[in-house]
Amino acid sequence: MSWPKDEAKLERVRALMAEEELDALVVRAPDNVLYLTSFWGMKGYDACVFPREGDPVLITIEASEEDAARTAWTEDVRLIRGYDPEDPRPPIARTLDAAVAAARDYERVGLELSLGTQAADRMVGEPTTFTAGWFDSFPDAADATSVLVRARSLKTEQEIERLRLANEIAAAAMEHVRDRLRPGMKEAAAAALWQGFVHGEGTGWQGKVDLALPFSLVWAGREIKTFTATGDKPVSEGEPVLFEIWVCADGYWSDHTKNLVIGDLREDYAALETALIGVYDEALESIRPGASMAELDRSVREQIDAMGYPGQPTHPICHGVGARAHEPPYPHQAGGGTFAEGMVLAVEPGAYWPGGGGLRVEDNFLVTNEGVEKLSSFPDGVVQCPT
Repeated sequence: MSWPKDEAKLERVRALMAEEELDALVVRAPDNVLYLTSFWGMKGYDACVFPREGDPVLITIEASEEDAARTAWTEDVRLIRGYDPEDPRPPIARTLDAAVAAARDYERVGLELSLGTQAADRMVGEPTTFTAGWFDSFPDAADATSVLVRARSLKTEQEIERLRLANEIAAAAMEHVRDRLRPGMKEAAAAALWQGFVHGEGTGWQGKVDLALPFSLVWAGREIKTFTATGDKPVSEGEPVLFEIWVCADGYWSDHTKNLVIGDLREDYAALETALIGVYDEALESIRPGASMAELDRSVREQIDAMGYPGQPTHPICHGVGARAHEPPYPHQAGGGTFAEGMVLAVEPGAYWPGGGGLRVEDNFLVTNEGVEKLSSFPDGVVQCPT
């Protein structure tokens, strides 16, 4: 999919660069390359030199020339060889040479000196990360992270459209599984149903998605915990099946937690669902432009404590979603900041029982001037499968 150049996004980045007195950004993380160029590389051998004035430079491997010509916003695409018999170094060394050359004339350069996480390239399974040589080649660089964080925290209309696509695919995949979940089915089989739909049907979605990739953790009944791997626990009637699910649609993500049940939900789970949805709804009602991020985290945790779950959950209550499944802002009691119109957030309170079992609810929300807008059509809470 070729998206028109997002001038609003790029102008915001340049304005923030001016505030920090940066002449150019040199980025290598796949999500930042995507953010600044609309190009999502195959293997992490890519970089972008993004000047405050003038045209950006995209660096990628020769094998990606056609993809770059079709999707990238910049016309200055510099190709490096994946293998060069006259230069048998790894390809990222040639990427570095090209980036140094493209940035040579800029006096003050910003580099990704601090990264909490990075999204993967289109191959996804093995992210290609930084080496000391990359940083050593820009010894006087400033940290560009604050510019990128501030820019990425607010979404443009185009970014919101791309996030809606990821949310639509995730919801449609849940409807697909809802119709097919059966007692005795293994967690892994349920996960495969969801993943197969995302990849098979999400790729080409509405003629707007070149590649949709699925990521999931699926747990049944007592296997519902904060962080464990999907296993072979069978689905049982009356017990929820929790789907912790991500969709990546051409580099833009959704992050949901959805719950299904076959038959009537067991009473103890139903009571937990009612209490947790009450906390969730109150949290959503509190998110408004200008509202305190720290207070959201504090309030939700206090309410979950009052439900009888002190110290829970161990995972975040809220985080941003965009060119990563988890990206700024990160509302937390230890931090500051206020919510702003244009943020897209995952809100995810959860409560878990000793020894296993519990619930989490999560969807993605756009912060508007009037509150929040839910981006997924699939219901929250525990959704009953048709009989």
